[in-house]
Amino acid sequence: MRLIFERGAPGRHGVALPRPDVPAAPVLDARWRRVEPAALPEVSELDVVRHYTRLSQENFSVDTNFYPLGSCTMKYNPKFTEVVAGLEGFRDLHPLLPQLEQGCLLTQGALEVIHSLERLLCEITGMRAFTSQPMAGAHGELTGIMLVAAYHRAKGRKRTHVLVPDSSHGTNPSSAAIAGYETRTIQTDARGVMDLGKFRAALNDETAAVMLTCPNTLGIFESRIAEIAHIAHERDALMYCDGANMNAIIGRVRPGDIGFDVVHLNLHKTLATPHGGGGPGAGPVGCGAKLEPFLPVSRVVRRTDGSFFLDYDRPDTIGYIAPFYGNFGILLRAYAYLLLLGREGLAKVSEHAVLNANYVRVKLRDVFDFPYDRICMHECVASASRQAARGVQAIDIAKALIDRGFHPPTVYFPLIVKEAMMIEPTETESRETLDSFVAAMREIAALADRDPEAVRRAPEKTRIRHPDETRAAREAKLRWIPGAP
Repeated sequence: MRLIFERGAPGRHGVALPRPDVPAAPVLDARWRRVEPAALPEVSELDVVRHYTRLSQENFSVDTNFYPLGSCTMKYNPKFTEVVAGLEGFRDLHPLLPQLEQGCLLTQGALEVIHSLERLLCEITGMRAFTSQPMAGAHGELTGIMLVAAYHRAKGRKRTHVLVPDSSHGTNPSSAAIAGYETRTIQTDARGVMDLGKFRAALNDETAAVMLTCPNTLGIFESRIAEIAHIAHERDALMYCDGANMNAIIGRVRPGDIGFDVVHLNLHKTLATPHGGGGPGAGPVGCGAKLEPFLPVSRVVRRTDGSFFLDYDRPDTIGYIAPFYGNFGILLRAYAYLLLLGREGLAKVSEHAVLNANYVRVKLRDVFDFPYDRICMHECVASASRQAARGVQAIDIAKALIDRGFHPPTVYFPLIVKEAMMIEPTETESRETLDSFVAAMREIAALADRDPEAVRRAPEKTRIRHPDETRAAREAKLRWIPGAP
């Protein structure tokens, strides 16, 4: 498919701009001006529409096909939330409009949405307070660990490290490192949860926090979480819940009730806001009473007369973490989703997420290895070790799925499972879709036994079949050059 730069012709244009009605700006100093015009594509409106429409048709998305990408929860996003986010009063709202001055009510609706969403998230997670500013899950992680650091600083102590299981999300150690902590990894035991003996041995008076992905990346819930929290709190180490997998337990378990002091949520993974393409995202963070003073500014506060304002008078705050108030359009979608589902609907989310994952696990357990073959939560982790012995690896199975119309699951993660294939069907998929996916996986497993080379040839139905991935990474061509191959 040709690039937009390869379309059109010199002098072609699609829009005639009106004559500007503001004074011309002073001419830039010559040293800041281009010597030659920017090499922009000269195209008509029709060129642009056809180009981007064709691009959209090339996309693989959850709106068109099954997307069982483990750990990332690529689930269907209901379109009614897009309608809500597009309402004129929200869509055209400028972030610099006054909050409530001289009778101005233009921002009160948006502030009420933020305030109400944060109160709902408190109820869902069992936390005292929330900030909805973080603009991604990893940003929420960093914010949560910054709260932990502020808590220990306020007590006049220096804590040096956090404890993280080897079954956690990969961003956990990164967030801890950015916040200034060393990460110490605790191994997983034979049941797929953190080894309690190794945890006890690693915990000491320099432990700032325990970061647990709950449920973890094996799709397993830490069944001894209350005991872990008790042990950590005896040393005044805080309990951090990576709540990215909250869709497995929402409506069933509240992190605050089982000992967690701080939690972040990924709205795209739990509350059906968009995912993919790098954003926009949102990773709200909730905390208990002892961390509330350190939450970032500003905080949305409700006055006694029912109006709302942004409160910056928080002397112990960790400061600003996002421009304006994060990605408001994403918060709005999540709020609409919560209001639609209600308490009973949220419980159904977790019920269906867990049911679908276990359905896939049981249907595939006789043809693939499952190192932790027990009741899982939102995802199950299979291993292609059996197929690898015949020369067919997880990456080959992933590419064979592409030929059969499915997006591959996450492969080679978590790292503690050899030839890992992490499958998350999500709560939105039907039994018919799951049966089709299971049939494809079983067909590939049978082909790997009968004709391994046929699997290794995949994908055979895609426009680009077997690129040199190593060379592509090392010699990336990121800029179009006229006449270049």
